[in-house]
Amino acid sequence: MALQGTCRDVSDVAVIDLSGKITLGEGSSMLRRMIRELIDQGRRKILLNLEEVDYIDSAGIGEMVGAYTIVRGASGELKLINLTKRVHDLMQITRLLTVFDVSNDEAAAVRSFK
Repeated sequence: MALQGTCRDVSDVAVIDLSGKITLGEGSSMLRRMIRELIDQGRRKILLNLEEVDYIDSAGIGEMVGAYTIVRGASGELKLINLTKRVHDLMQITRLLTVFDVSNDEAAAVRSFK
């Protein structure tokens, strides 16, 4: 299934609910486009909900790191919530769990933004 995403506001945090696969091509470019649009709108607190993302390939990992870099470059914060076991294991193997702030509780993650 191709990556799909919807954005909603929780307080002053933009929550992007993603579902499908973050892979080379349309999936990764859609994520990049959504992040850039939020940054262009002045949004600096972004939470990616990966609860329904069942697969990320190496290009998808690159897009996640790229999104993190874009948001940090704009003095913002990008956090992740609800990683599936498969995605969590991948993030652990690539040591990206040391880079991203990851939570399983959306309310706590929203409160954790500065």
